[in-house]
Amino acid sequence: MANTFKNYTGASIGTSPSTVYTVPASTVAVIIGLNLANRTASSVTVDVQLGSTYIVKGAPVPAGSALSALDGKIIAETTETIVVTSDTASSIDAIVSVLEQT
Repeated sequence: MANTFKNYTGASIGTSPSTVYTVPASTVAVIIGLNLANRTASSVTVDVQLGSTYIVKGAPVPAGSALSALDGKIIAETTETIVVTSDTASSIDAIVSVLEQT
């Protein structure tokens, strides 16, 4: 079983749900980090989901600030997705750090 650390990013995420990460086929992923940065001059709120389950919902991110949305680790199975949505257009950059096991 091979273990590989990887980062996946999404830039200028807005009001449409944006898939930042999809677990590849024949892979289990340990999500070890999930950072969200507000690119705007106003506070925004953000939702993060693993599939249809919320990791955070309506979390405030102050102007020019960041949020670490993960407190601990989450196991994700093949084809599960991390989806980020903001209440403001082009406002959030996201980085998902994972350990992929194949």
